[in-house]
Amino acid sequence: MNDNSALNIGVCGVGTVGLAVIDILSGGSEMLSERSARSVRVTHVGARREHPGHQYGDALVCRDVMDVARDPSVDVLVELIGGTTVAYDLIKLAISQGKHVVTANKALIAEHGNELVRLAEAAGVQLRFEASVAGGIPIIKVLRESMAANRVSEIAGIINGTGNFILTEMSTKGRAFEDVLAEAQALGYAEADPTFDIDGTDAAHKLVILSSLAFGIPLSIDAPIKQGINEVTPEDLEYASALGYRVKHLGIARLQEAGIEMRVHPTLIPQSKQLASVDGVLNAVMISGDAVGELVLVGPGAGGAATASSVCADIMDIARNESGSGPALGLPAAQLSAQPFIPSGDIVSEWYVRLTAADRPGVMSDITHIFATHDISIESLMQKPPAAGAGEVPIVLLTHEASEAALGAAMSEIIGLEEVQADYALLRVEGFGN
Repeated sequence: MNDNSALNIGVCGVGTVGLAVIDILSGGSEMLSERSARSVRVTHVGARREHPGHQYGDALVCRDVMDVARDPSVDVLVELIGGTTVAYDLIKLAISQGKHVVTANKALIAEHGNELVRLAEAAGVQLRFEASVAGGIPIIKVLRESMAANRVSEIAGIINGTGNFILTEMSTKGRAFEDVLAEAQALGYAEADPTFDIDGTDAAHKLVILSSLAFGIPLSIDAPIKQGINEVTPEDLEYASALGYRVKHLGIARLQEAGIEMRVHPTLIPQSKQLASVDGVLNAVMISGDAVGELVLVGPGAGGAATASSVCADIMDIARNESGSGPALGLPAAQLSAQPFIPSGDIVSEWYVRLTAADRPGVMSDITHIFATHDISIESLMQKPPAAGAGEVPIVLLTHEASEAALGAAMSEIIGLEEVQADYALLRVEGFGN
C-alpha cells in the first residue's frame, strides 16, 4: 500500500454511477481529505471504449480493466461494470493483488459473495458493497454496524425503484402496466430489457444480501421465492385501496422457529404503514430488532449520484481505516451459519383473492364452503353489482392467515365450479403488526 499521503482509486466502469463517483471524489477532494485525514484521488479509470465528452481529470485511462487491478499503485479498485463474468474475474484479480474492492454489483455479491468475502479475508483486504442495495440508503452499514446489538427478526423493503414507480403510477392514476413500463424505460428508470426489475430477480439479489447481514447466514442466491408485478392489474390496485391497502412489491425476510422465510412479491400493506406511503422510485427498508424495535429507512434507491454516494462512503471508510470496520457480512465468513428456508407452500399469511363468478344464488355460499373445508376463514368480502347486461360479477375477499398450500388447494376446487371463471388473482397481505 502507499503511504498515508494518498489513497489511490481505480474506477472500472464509467456509466452514470462511475462518472458520478469520479465527480464526487474530484470535486470534493478537500472535504474528503479533511474527513479521512488523507487525500483520496482517482488515479486510474478502466473504460473499455472511448466515451467522447467524459472527463477523467489526470487519471490514467486503461482500455483493459484488468490493467487497473494489476497496477501496484492502485490501492482501491471500484467495480462498476456490472454483470457476473468480467466483474467476477476483475474483483478476484484485484483481491489477489492485495487491493481493497468497492462494488455496487448486487448480482455478483449475491451469486459469488461467499467466495469473494473469503478471498478478501484471507488476503487481508476489504470488500465493500454498500451501493449494491437500496442506492443511497446506508442499509448495509446499518445492519452490519448500527444494529450489531440487536437480534433482527424481520426485514421488509421496497428495494426496486422501477417496480415501485410502476405500481405507484398504476395505483394513483389507473394506468396500464405496459404504458407505465414504457414511460419508465423512456425516463431511464427501467433497462431496455426490464426482466430482472419486473420478475423480482433484482429485488431477490438484494434480499439475499440483506438476509445474510440480518441473520448471520451465508449468501443464498436460490433461496428467495419470487413473484413479479406484471400480473397486478389496475383493478386489483383499486380494490386494495377500497379495502384500506396499498400494493407494494416487497422483499421480505423473516426469522421463524422452523427456519427463514425469504420472498419477493406484490403485497397488500395497510395504508397506515410507513412503507405504504413510499412512492415513485424511492426505496424503503423496515428492520425489526429486539432492542430498537421497528426502524424504517427511506431514500433514493437508484440514480448516479445516490448510488455513487454509497460507493464513496465505502471508499471513505477504507481511507479512514484500511484494517477495516468489521467483517463484510457482519461475521467472519467461517462463522456464518446456514439455516433451513421455509418452502413457499408452508409460508402463512393473510390473502387477497379476486374471482369472477356467475351472478346466481348459491354461488357465494359454495365458495365460502370450500374455503371453510380447508380451514380458511374470510375476514372481509366485496362484491360489486354486475355491469349492465353482464352475467358475471367480480368477487374480492380477504382471508385470515392460511398457508399457500391450503389456499392453493381451495382455489383449485373453487375454479372447478361451473359458475367460476378460471381467471383469478392471489396476493399476500402483510399487516406488520397492524
